Amino acid sequence: MSADTQQRMTTGFGRKRQAFRNWRGQRPFWGGMLTLLAGIPIMYVPYQNLTLGSLTIRTSTTAGAGSLIIGVLLVVLGLTMWFQPHSRVFAGIAAILLSLVSLVVSNFGAFLVGFLLGLIGGALGVSWAPGKPVKAEASGSRQTARAAGAPASDDTDAAPPASGPADGGPQGNTAVFEASPQDGTDAYDGNGRHRAG
Repeated sequence: MSADTQQRMTTGFGRKRQAFRNWRGQRPFWGGMLTLLAGIPIMYVPYQNLTLGSLTIRTSTTAGAGSLIIGVLLVVLGLTMWFQPHSRVFAGIAAILLSLVSLVVSNFGAFLVGFLLGLIGGALGVSWAPGKPVKAEASGSRQTARAAGAPASDDTDAAPPASGPADGGPQGNTAVFEASPQDGTDAYDGNGRHRAG
């Protein structure tokens, strides 16, 4: 990949895509998405009729208002996971409880579709934790030396010493050594996910 190609990727659509990736990585995005999607069938199914040929089947229940309330609350909890990530545990537990209640109130949780989406989304919201930023001490000094035009010395180009579990080791730092976004080889962008491409 040339430097010209990398420059085009960071302008326009590429920049917006990267900004969305960073936003998505700072919150329980998929938990919120599944919880939001769980509310739609739970709201929709109890108020619709199913037509098979000339046969009309009413799927409405006696608790139609309860289904509407549960569906709206699941949509609101999904949005809460997106825009208030610090309250993700409350939103996740509430989504799990509302999904369980929808089994009784809303046609087996909208025929198990809304129930399963709400259960999985709530569990993802509860289990999500923000990523920890990687400390870039050695690579920061190397980049300032390159920016100043100074030739890199042999000791900075040498491979980092092997580290074991006693000094923090590989489990303490999951970043790839000497990877930088300027090279286009950023394997870890600091938001808890590894980059696939």
